[in-house]
Amino acid sequence: MRLDTVDQEYMYSGHVGCPGCGAAIAMRFFLKAIGKRTIMVIPACCWSVIAGPYPQSTLKIPVLHTAFETGGAVATGVRAALDIKGDSETTVVTWAGDGGTFDIGFQALSGAVERNENFLYVCYDNEAYMNTGVQRSSSTPYGAWTTTTPGQEWKRLRKKNIVEALCAHRIPYAATASIAFPEDLVQKAKKAKAMTGSRFIHIFSSCPTGWRMPSEMSVKIARMAVQTNIFPLYEVEEGLRYTINYTPKGYLVNEYFRLQGRFKHLTEGDLASIQEMVNEDWELLRRKAGEYSS
Repeated sequence: MRLDTVDQEYMYSGHVGCPGCGAAIAMRFFLKAIGKRTIMVIPACCWSVIAGPYPQSTLKIPVLHTAFETGGAVATGVRAALDIKGDSETTVVTWAGDGGTFDIGFQALSGAVERNENFLYVCYDNEAYMNTGVQRSSSTPYGAWTTTTPGQEWKRLRKKNIVEALCAHRIPYAATASIAFPEDLVQKAKKAKAMTGSRFIHIFSSCPTGWRMPSEMSVKIARMAVQTNIFPLYEVEEGLRYTINYTPKGYLVNEYFRLQGRFKHLTEGDLASIQEMVNEDWELLRRKAGEYSS
């Protein structure tokens, strides 16, 4: 599939993201799909820094930097203001990290989508609080090292399934995407833009700094997350209709874990347990999508 989007860039050069930053890659592709008639709400996260200090910005669209916990509430207010002005063309987007989505911002997000507020919420997921020092979040996967789960105290709880949490609200659209599959990401962003009501896109965004890997591995790691079934690509409409968008090769999870320093402490037994968890989650997703093992 060709990348069906315009050549127009909506990011200036010179952002202050780390080398290989998956969140910067995600933003570039997303803006190509969503276009300039967009107002973006950015709660506290890496992108609060990447965008640059006021009055400068690396983004060519209006941006509101907001408090950590307010992504859903501020987007609701911006949408209401535009509606009062009779502006139905501008898309309101919240762009937040996993900390501001899975954890600190979940209350406002849940309240907004329960009311089916008309905005698009995007979580770029780098699986920890990277901007403040690589602390664990509820998006941090089982087995990961962080500064708050160090040494043998690595995280022993499974990652929260944020898409399922949003689907429980029966929102019109929820989907996963990855920086390693830009055509899929762009297609889903365009689809979400054309809809009304609450929409949610969960983008897998690798972080070389926090994941302890070379910057040039960023896209490869994101691709391996999909190919191992750790991060499947799918979409859900009205909280009920599941569609798997890509059938992965089904590599063993150790092909993914061995490339990242944050998992170097795991034993073969640990990896075997994680493989069982991944297999279980994949089969559950297949059943929801109407696919069944032979």
